[in-house]
Amino acid sequence: MPEAAGGAAAPAAVEHHTIDHVPETERHGRVRDLFTMWFGTNIAPLPLVTGAMGVQVFHQSFLSAVLAIAVGQLIGGVFMALHSAQGPQLGVPQMIQSRAQFGSVGALLIVVVAAAMYVGFFASNIVLAGKSLHGLAPAVPVDAGILLGAAGSAAICLIGYRLIHTLNKLATVVLGLGILAGLGTVVARGLPDDFLTRGSFTFAGWLATVSLSALWQLAFAPYVSDYSRYLPRTVRTASTFWATYWGSCLGSALPFLAGTVVALVSPDPDAVAGFHDAAGAFGPVLLLLFLFSVINHNALNLYGAVLSMITIGQTFRARWQPRVVARGAVSALVLAVALVIALGLSSDFVNHFVNLVLVLLIVLVPWTAINLIDFYLLHRGRYDFDALFAPDGGRYGRFNPVALGSYAVGIVVQIPFLATDLYTGPFAAHLGGADLSWLVGLVVTAPLYLLWARSRQRSGHGPGTVETTEEPPVALSGGRSDG
Repeated sequence: MPEAAGGAAAPAAVEHHTIDHVPETERHGRVRDLFTMWFGTNIAPLPLVTGAMGVQVFHQSFLSAVLAIAVGQLIGGVFMALHSAQGPQLGVPQMIQSRAQFGSVGALLIVVVAAAMYVGFFASNIVLAGKSLHGLAPAVPVDAGILLGAAGSAAICLIGYRLIHTLNKLATVVLGLGILAGLGTVVARGLPDDFLTRGSFTFAGWLATVSLSALWQLAFAPYVSDYSRYLPRTVRTASTFWATYWGSCLGSALPFLAGTVVALVSPDPDAVAGFHDAAGAFGPVLLLLFLFSVINHNALNLYGAVLSMITIGQTFRARWQPRVVARGAVSALVLAVALVIALGLSSDFVNHFVNLVLVLLIVLVPWTAINLIDFYLLHRGRYDFDALFAPDGGRYGRFNPVALGSYAVGIVVQIPFLATDLYTGPFAAHLGGADLSWLVGLVVTAPLYLLWARSRQRSGHGPGTVETTEEPPVALSGGRSDG
């Protein structure tokens, strides 16, 4: 294999790692790649649709909705970026690292939920791809567009990590300029007289919009470090954090803002169609950009689903070392399931899906709290990699009652604060439909797990910190020099 700068092997065009540890000799890339990675992938139709909900569903004024979006992005982005900062230190996918907290078998609970979320995201996005292609070329049926969009995302997923990063560098420029041009065109064509006065500030509606915005960022948590795990260990943790944070927050804020503007300008309840109409002659260009965006963004969902499915299989076949062929076979299986879902459900699938994702996030929020507390405060970035792949879980065992118990409590305390079409808890009802379940889940789970785990460690019943003299503890304020 050819050599890259610094003596490391040059990255292969087709990724050959799956869930295994990436050795230092195969690390590559720069921290700034994370900015383009998360900026480019966030400029997509689904955040546009989500951003419009502050005005369409919660009836906020323009300024109130924009403030809520900003607050939600800035808060949710913290948790998302803290997960990303783990990647260079660990070199393994996020779901594999969860075995250190929950045990090798206990972690399956999280992996299955994450896989379901990825498949759901993938299916909803290829529906949007089909609609975008149909809008560009009405002769192409939506179902045919769905198939073509899925095929494009599958090709990107199969090639893997390097192509995903490359495409998002391109997307940062093309989609960033495209959505700014689209917004400029909408404004230049004239805004309604009541643009700033329609709707009003209500605390409940504002909180609900903040939650939607924050949950968008939290949804990336299970797989964000999968895209930083190839960076050299020498990169500073703080640099990884900030590159991810600003890339993701700024990248998603743009389509959220566009969705808010379009919802006030266009009477069409479909924000994507409304943007197309409001942009006039620039509308077809936006549809073309959105088609590229959906295919590119959806490759991440398929990639995450595939890694999760491989993780499930490897749990029961510890000696299995899956590579490119395995990733291709699992990709085909996931692709088939997602296509059946997308083609078989009604045209309002995306609306149903949003509710499903909100429910799935309930079970991911406590995991986020446990994972971050464990990495930054308990193990401080030091893990036994052999144990992560051991048949019996090694020092981490098959089940960790502390993590699983904290996780269960974290789910239960969220239920009264949940607000979806499927169920609205009593506290959410009193708040006018504001879903604060994610905040309650984080606030309760984090200290519970920290205190319980430290108590178990002191008593000698928990998996203690892995001692090593090779790497210093991880800290956001300190760290190593940039790679």
